[in-house]
Amino acid sequence: MVHFHYVQSLRIAPEPGLTKIPNMQQQPRREGCLGISLDAYRPSQQEIANLRIIEHEREEKLTPDTRRLVVNTNTLLNRLAFVFAMFLAGCAHSPGGTGWTTLIDGARGLENWNVLGDANWRSEDGAVMADKGSAGFLVSKASYKDFVIHAEFWAATDTNSGIFIRASDPKKIGADNSYEVNIWDIRPDPSYGTGAIVNFAKVPVPLVYKAGGQWNTMEVTAQGTSITVKLNGVVTSTLQDSTFSSGPFALQFGPGVKNVVGGPIKWRKVMIRPLS
Repeated sequence: MVHFHYVQSLRIAPEPGLTKIPNMQQQPRREGCLGISLDAYRPSQQEIANLRIIEHEREEKLTPDTRRLVVNTNTLLNRLAFVFAMFLAGCAHSPGGTGWTTLIDGARGLENWNVLGDANWRSEDGAVMADKGSAGFLVSKASYKDFVIHAEFWAATDTNSGIFIRASDPKKIGADNSYEVNIWDIRPDPSYGTGAIVNFAKVPVPLVYKAGGQWNTMEVTAQGTSITVKLNGVVTSTLQDSTFSSGPFALQFGPGVKNVVGGPIKWRKVMIRPLS
């Protein structure tokens, strides 16, 4: 666990006659991305009012040198806050423990897959992605029986994608010969939309689980006849079924509604851990 601790109060001796800055109220500890713990501080309404008074007094009473110091310090802190916010927004919780095989790591990993179909799979912008073609798959070179898949992906609202597991024919991937864990927010039949297992396990309608326009984490656990799907930490579907017992898994770029080209799919992390 990595810990970042903010300094509770940074005191710079004020100019004579300036109002003293009150201490901020400490908020409960929050867990951030990658296990970073954040001790956040949030001002009360009274503290905000006091700070406004202080800003007014600074305009009147700060010397030119002190005013420049304050402006430069605030600019630096704002830039640091922006960089840290971008870091938190872009990172995700990769699984811990041993036994994981990483098949996609950022833009690396295309060589770990067999390409099926005509999708334009490529490495770009820190991910493996496709956005053109009638249909296509990245098919794992190994077969798996019981496993956990951890995947991080970005999809548009009109993206048609998914993870097909235990495929019985690696040369012809489809929902009729594998379990299709769907990623499609605007599927014509929404009961098998994002988070569902097509033809086996439905999701609530109107669609509750959506992936469009953001980075998402999907976890698929298959052990024996039990399959569980999680999207962003929430269980979206479960299944008890023995139709397909083992096989490769595949990442999809599929056609949109009425076979028009759908939105892009980007995979920035795909990992699998066999279960004994």
